[in-house]
Amino acid sequence: MLNIIDEYTRECLAIKVGRQLRSQDVIKCLGDLFISRGVPEHIRSDNGAEFTANKVREWLKHLGVKTLFIEPGSPWENGYIESFNGKLRYGLLSTEIFDTLFEARVLTERWRQEYNQIRPHSSLGYRPPAPETKKTL
Repeated sequence: MLNIIDEYTRECLAIKVGRQLRSQDVIKCLGDLFISRGVPEHIRSDNGAEFTANKVREWLKHLGVKTLFIEPGSPWENGYIESFNGKLRYGLLSTEIFDTLFEARVLTERWRQEYNQIRPHSSLGYRPPAPETKKTL
């Protein structure tokens, strides 16, 4: 799973689920987000192979995006994603058994939407980061 969180809003922008994630998967996911959300000033990540790959680093450099890598063995440097990963583990991964990759993607996306639109976040005054809006007639 590739989890992408907006540090400011705490919104989970994407969860990419795959049997294996490569640099081109990271580029595709980030590219889609850059198109819909704009290109960020920087990206903070761990030192995983999919983020330290030359293709990803060169692509980000070409776009003018700075990379902030946390020190190996220092998860507190990226506390937002560590907190999110714990909630994902407790709220989804510990409660589900996925029979297929498709099922894992569907249930993960459903959980992501609930996390963003319904679940209260204490750091946001017990509001969700991207609350559902109700259509008025």
